[in-house]
Amino acid sequence: MPVDTSTVPASRRSAAAVGALTVAVASLLGVAVSVALDARAPADSVGVALSGGLGWPYALQGAVLAALAAAVLLRQPRQALGWSLAGFGAFWVLDGLAASWVRAGLTETSAWAGMTAALWFLNRFGAFLPVVAALLLLLFPTGRFLPGRMGVAGRAALAVMTLAACVVLVTPAGNRTGAVVVPPEVDLDPTSLMFVPAGAVPMAVAVGTATFVVPMLTVVTRYRRSAGVDRDRMRWLLWAVIVMAVAMVLGVLVSEPWFDVVSAFFVMTLPAAAMTVAVLAPGLAPIDELLPRTAVMAALALVLLGADLAAVALLGTALHGLDQTQVVAVVLLVSVLLYGPVRRRIRTWGRRLALGGRDDPYAAVASLAAALETTDDGPAQLRAVCTAVADAFGVAFVGIEVERARGERLVAAHGTRPAHVRTLPITYRDSEVGRLVLPARGLRSRLTARDERLLADLVRQAATAARSWHLAAELQDHRERLVTAREEERRRIRRDLHDGLGPALSGLVFQLESARLLLDRDPGTARERVEATTAELREVVADVRRLVHDLRPPALDDRGLDGAVRQLAERVPGVEVEVVSRVPEGLSAAAEVAAYRIVAEALTNVARHARATRCTVSLCAQDGRLVVEVSDDGAGIGPDVEVGVGLASLRERAAELGGRCEVRCPPAGGTLVRAELPLTPLPSPEVRP
Repeated sequence: MPVDTSTVPASRRSAAAVGALTVAVASLLGVAVSVALDARAPADSVGVALSGGLGWPYALQGAVLAALAAAVLLRQPRQALGWSLAGFGAFWVLDGLAASWVRAGLTETSAWAGMTAALWFLNRFGAFLPVVAALLLLLFPTGRFLPGRMGVAGRAALAVMTLAACVVLVTPAGNRTGAVVVPPEVDLDPTSLMFVPAGAVPMAVAVGTATFVVPMLTVVTRYRRSAGVDRDRMRWLLWAVIVMAVAMVLGVLVSEPWFDVVSAFFVMTLPAAAMTVAVLAPGLAPIDELLPRTAVMAALALVLLGADLAAVALLGTALHGLDQTQVVAVVLLVSVLLYGPVRRRIRTWGRRLALGGRDDPYAAVASLAAALETTDDGPAQLRAVCTAVADAFGVAFVGIEVERARGERLVAAHGTRPAHVRTLPITYRDSEVGRLVLPARGLRSRLTARDERLLADLVRQAATAARSWHLAAELQDHRERLVTAREEERRRIRRDLHDGLGPALSGLVFQLESARLLLDRDPGTARERVEATTAELREVVADVRRLVHDLRPPALDDRGLDGAVRQLAERVPGVEVEVVSRVPEGLSAAAEVAAYRIVAEALTNVARHARATRCTVSLCAQDGRLVVEVSDDGAGIGPDVEVGVGLASLRERAAELGGRCEVRCPPAGGTLVRAELPLTPLPSPEVRP
């Protein structure tokens, strides 16, 4: 139903704007005149009896409709809805002016000019107002009736309502005015047919009111058949229809003049306002959330109203024959002990049936915490989170997917997965650890800001549990790697001892035994064999030192980390190495070895690949970490150079201790190796008695 205003001529847009503003201003003037006439009307005149109430509320209703029409026409001059609302508003302003005119200008002996027309418009032609409202409902938003049976039903309902209005138009006024006496110049029946029975008007009003249900059902049908933006527009109108239905039910039950005015305002004005918003700004408010929640609240209100009426009827029967004191006592006792708790239970039950247990967030969080405390298995805890979310929000399906170590995925679900779902991330300390899967459609899947806070509280439990499982998996993985590395190292040492050192020592024993046997017979040969054995023994000692060095560099025990690093710096050929060391005391053995190995590997790369002339090695403590930096002025690392074993080992050695290492090329040139290792203090010596 929206219109492209770019194709509307400027003259037509100006005419529409002038017309819209004219209608709005004229409506406001009509309201002002109606207020002034109501203010000067006598309290007990004939006009007051025939007007049916104050006129200005109805004139104000027309002014609101005219303002909505102006808003539409100023934006979309060719919009048929705008001109329809303008006519509808003028209808209501004239109806209010007619009521005020009758109240102020009609007495038993005199009448203002035009009183017959005012009474006729007020009491007869006003019956066509519901017809106009029904026509708007039947045509919105396409401007055409629905095809098929609903279209036929809509046309039939419109015809019935028009016929009912015509019955009011031709029914004699005597059955409605009673013994009211009017001046002779006032004609109460200018269009009446005297053969129409007196009871035709109540019957016509009842039929017209009942038939109005068909246009309301048409809105529901059109909504179900629509899609996209048209569906959003129909949501606005459907929301107004729900409010109208509640207002009509309350209007039947509440017999108060002021409530009739309020009810008429909702029934006539609210759909027009909803249509205006739907045409101009369908995204003004989240109507996809507002509509289902209004439906739930309307149904709950009607249920509570039924409970109230039943309670009043039962009390009326029970209090029959009691005096005033007894009545007060019974009412108080029943209200406090029975009616109040029952009504609260009905309200809680209704909201829980519609929306789940989200109204009691404490109970939902407490229930989940209790379930997590009694469950140790990871998948079982995830299923507990799914069940808690499903119970809290009343949805049929909840799924949780959590990433684990080694690329594995842990999945838990509650219920059967629907065809349309939406996925929400589960984050822990700004890091995504999993996903929450919920249904994408349905009343209960709609989340308000309050619901999102409750969901965040529940999912936070899942995030914490998922993070714990993730860390546990990583810990297990690191344990396995540690055990594997330890066993591999043991295997290497055993192989070196068994295949290298053991045979070498056995050979030395044989050589020494041979030299001992030759010592008396051939001293010269014995001396040569002892010398050869001495040379081989030196090689064995070198092998033993190599094994020990692989376990822990001896320089760390002899000179400490500072001295060992300076010793490494002295062995880099052709490069001037400067060592700036402020090593804190009490470093753990693991941190010392890791720092030494990182510096050694970095200096090896400087000597082999950097083509540098200067290099700086820095060791210091910052923010509870040992910072190791090795920088040079060499050629740097090219973008096409693949990461070798040496650079990878730097990162692995830092990661083993929970630190990190990075290798980058600064803009000024060269290469910078920076490692941060946690400062783990040595344990205090144990004092025994």
